Amino acid sequence: MSGTGKSTLITMLAARGHRAVDLDTHDWSEWVSVAGDDPQGTSADAGTIWQDQDWVWREDRVESLLAADDANVLFVGGTASNQGKFHSWFDHIILLTAPVGVLRERLATRTTNDYGRNPGELARVLQHVETVEPLLRRAATLVVDTDAPLEEVLRTVLNAPQP
Repeated sequence: MSGTGKSTLITMLAARGHRAVDLDTHDWSEWVSVAGDDPQGTSADAGTIWQDQDWVWREDRVESLLAADDANVLFVGGTASNQGKFHSWFDHIILLTAPVGVLRERLATRTTNDYGRNPGELARVLQHVETVEPLLRRAATLVVDTDAPLEEVLRTVLNAPQP
């Protein structure tokens, strides 16, 4: 879910010398047109973009990243509708979660990314908490509540038991 701290955690892991990649950037992901009235996939109202577009990982790039044998451990962060195609590549699938009130506050105040400030985007995030998070929980090998202090979240991720 947006606002759970995926990018913050990836930044912390990288700062501590771990190979860590945030897939929730335009280098690794993109909006694609799904169903809707806008064949160009460009909604005039950014608040309705989620109604006719979906955020997906650029599969060729992600596959190349995961296939590279250049790190003992690779942390990737991000959420996309096509991420399930890559689940078999991961030793762990860690779901970061937070209470809805915390998500609302983080989305309203974050400075690194504007996504979630728009009422339509916030509605999408809240809808995903109800509809997508349960699916992610089933695939997760570890669920971490990021309402905890960041250092505690980091320790929990780094000490995840081997599957």
